[in-house]
This record gives sequence, structure tokens and C-alpha cells, in this order.
Amino acid sequence: MLLAGAALFAAGEPAAAVDGGAYANVVPAPVTARADRGTFAIDRHTAIAADPGADGVAGYLAGILRRSTGYPLPVVRPGARGSGTIALRLTGGSDAEGYRLDVTPRGVTLAADRPAGLFAGVQTLRQLLPAAVERDRRGPGPWTVPAGHVADHPRFAYRGAMLDVARHFFSVAQVERYIDQLALYKVNTFHLHLADDQGWRIMIRSWPRLATYGGGTAVDGDPGGYYTQQQYQQIVAYAAARYITVIPEIDMPGHVNAALASYAELNCDGVAPPRYTGTDVGFSSLCVGKDITYRFLDDVIGELAAITPGRYLHIGGDEAQATSQADYVAFMNRVQGIVAAHGKSALAWHQVVAATVAPSTVAQYWDTTNDNPSVAAAAARGTGLVLSPANLAYLDMKYNSQTPLGQDWAALVEVADAYGWDPGAYLLGAPAGAIRGVEAPLWTETIRTSDDIEYMAFPRLPAIAELGWSPAAAHDWAAFRLRLGAQAPRWKALGIDFYPSPQVPWVSQAA
Repeated sequence: MLLAGAALFAAGEPAAAVDGGAYANVVPAPVTARADRGTFAIDRHTAIAADPGADGVAGYLAGILRRSTGYPLPVVRPGARGSGTIALRLTGGSDAEGYRLDVTPRGVTLAADRPAGLFAGVQTLRQLLPAAVERDRRGPGPWTVPAGHVADHPRFAYRGAMLDVARHFFSVAQVERYIDQLALYKVNTFHLHLADDQGWRIMIRSWPRLATYGGGTAVDGDPGGYYTQQQYQQIVAYAAARYITVIPEIDMPGHVNAALASYAELNCDGVAPPRYTGTDVGFSSLCVGKDITYRFLDDVIGELAAITPGRYLHIGGDEAQATSQADYVAFMNRVQGIVAAHGKSALAWHQVVAATVAPSTVAQYWDTTNDNPSVAAAAARGTGLVLSPANLAYLDMKYNSQTPLGQDWAALVEVADAYGWDPGAYLLGAPAGAIRGVEAPLWTETIRTSDDIEYMAFPRLPAIAELGWSPAAAHDWAAFRLRLGAQAPRWKALGIDFYPSPQVPWVSQAA
């Protein structure tokens, strides 16, 4: 099931109450959670009873539990639900991601209106089990869940993370590994930055040199690469199985040197520049006055739309210093129309508000100030906003001056900084109802490996995820740092290479 349409950008604002034991350590914090006496033990007789429509979530849960417990955990249809059952129930309402979890010594019942809610509830259930449940080999147990009750649903419907595969390329397996890590913290949107000056990472069959030539390098001359359309669809399907919607980005009219190098006719002077492996920005531009530019974009957007089930395509629009303001406005207006002609809606970086913003276009705010009158005015006129302030939410910013990876142009961003803002009240003058959610981008100028991704994302990604999921009343740094510290054994069991921030009291016992 893919999130799509207006529901992806709905928002709510509940209250919060968490009481007791392991339930007090769940990240993101649930709306309400209460511990009871007793525990439920998973053993070799436990079955997963799934309502029709819940088989995918049941299979996902069984796959996690079988590896670590060694138990068969068959997925069965509900019948006479006796002791030893983990029941996944679909209640058929309209809440896209809310769920209720009830654990007694006799069994576990996870109920939700939709499968996406069951999947979110499974992530909570995982955190109530011993951290060793995350290992990929059999362990001795015991595999117990403390009794208790959770009622939960998200604050914002858009809770995203972005991975830049243009500056450095990452394989399908590496991308899928990151998707699994996003799912742990109820992230439901994966923004994939597919094209930039340093590389073009998706095969466009009508313009093949974009990938085969434009995808051939990366920052510092490192190896390039690209995804075939089949590989891209594999990523999309992998994410969808985890109730994560992929939003692909082709940045334009700037950040396009890889495209200009691949096809000379896209340049105003008809001369292709060399491929680029540096990290400067703002020097490239599509030729706004050429008809071929729009034939090119119609082909690219059309092919990408055809293999992207979600509603949104990201069209960039940032740092277009090599494009005149008049050309920028004309270009962004026209490209929004091309996106609409292919049945999609546009996401764009917040500079798009200089153009005429289509009613369906959502602007992604990345500036380092909470005072931007132009963006606030657009929001007041009805433009939806996704918030990614670079000095708070960019995962490629260094933690401190000694951090071996990352950049510092926006700020040094420790985990307390990433957590210490309220998306609903951040941008001055923007109505709270305009805020569709949050996203944590990870640009990869200095990022080359999965370990690099994890070191920069953890622990800040769970912080941003909590801002997106949990009610504002639950946002408390003193409590969050304790809950975050309790995640360490789980990350160790999963092999996540995280930054051990001195701001967090990390739980040190082995998983």
C-alpha cells in the first residue's frame, strides 16, 4: 500500500501521556501508553493471526521474529484466539496510520483501521521486545513483551528522510538498508535525490546518455553509477512494503551539469561542458529559452512518473544562481504544468514561491532562519510546506568541529539541536495548518558508505522522526535523551554505526 493523494499531507495535534517501564522508552513517543503487570512470552507455540489484508505486515513481523527466536511463528487466519497469539486486526475505518496495541500475559492484539497503522504498531512492538530480537541469528531469549496498552497516531502525515545518491552513488542494497532503518522510526516518505551536477542516477530510456555518461562519476572522481528503471522500481516496491512512499527528485533548472555534459543540445551555446566532480553549487542551468529543454523534461518527467506510484515528483528549484529571475519564474511555472500533465503533483524547494505556485505544489523549506516572509505569505495563500531547516534537520551537518564527516555551512548540529524545535510553530507567519510535515535530508558530498550514512543519521534521524510523529506535548528533551539512550542496544544488534553523542546517556549493555 502506498501513501498518496491529500491524505499524505493531512495533519493532526493530539495530546500525549506515557506511563511506565519499557513503554516509556518508545521512540517516537506514542500519544498514550500505559504499562500493566505481567508479560507475554513468545515461544515455539506462538502464532501470528492476521486478518485478511494484514498478511504483508504479518509476514514482515514473522520474518523479524523467526531470525532471532528460531521459532516457526506461522501466519494463520483468526479463529478461536487462545493464548500465545499475536493478533493483527484490521478495523476498517479511515485512520491511515493510527493503531492500538494491547499486551496481556495471554497474547498481543494490534488493531488498526489500515495496514499502514498495523505496520506502525509493529515498530512499537519491536521496541518492547528485548533488543536482541533485532539480531539476524538465533538467540536464547526469553522473548518477552511487558503487558500494557498503547493508543497512537501521527501528528503529521508527512514524515520524511532524503538520501542524495547524486553526489555519491549508493547501491540498491545500501538504499534498502537505509529504508529499513527509516521504517524503525515510523518515517513514511523517502525522498531520493537522483540528479545533480555530479551525477545522473536513473536511466531515462529516451535519453540514455544521462545515465550511461552523466552517471559515470561522483564527487572527487569517485565511482559513479545509476539505477535501471527495474532497479528503481525494486526500491519503490521495497519501500512500499514498509509503507514508505518514494518521492524522486530531478533538480532543475540548476544543479544540472550532469545532464548538460551528456547532451550538448541542452546547452544554450550547444557545447557540452565536462563532467563535474567538485562540490560548488549554482553554476549550471538548463537553457530556459530552448524548446528542446521542455521536450527533454517532458520525456524525463513522463518516464519517471510512469514508474513512481506515489503522487509527488520533486522538481528541485534551489540555488539557481545561473538562471535569471525572469527565466526562473517562467521555467518553474512551465515545469509544474508538465508534472501535472503526467498525473502528478510537484514538490519543490522553497524558492519555488517566487513563481506562481500551483495549488497542488508543496514547497520544502530548507533555509537557516525561521523568518522568511515570502514563504510565509505563500503558506498563508494555501501552499503546503514540508520543513527541513538546514541548521536543524540536515543530517550532513557536522555534530561538532571534530566530526570527521559532513559540512558546517548551515551550523554544527548536535542531537539536542535536531530535536529542539517545533515544526508546527517554527516559521514565522506561516499558519500551522500549512505545515504538512518534516524531512531530514542527507546530502552526500562527504558520505561514501553505509556506515557513513548511519553515523550521520543516528541519533538525529530518530529525533526528527519524533518531531513528525509525536504530539507537541510529548516533545521534552530531558525525557527524549533517556528514551534515545535506550535505543543503543537495538542499534548495536542491527549493526547501525551511530554517533555516541555525549548529550545522551547511552544504555551500554549488549543486546
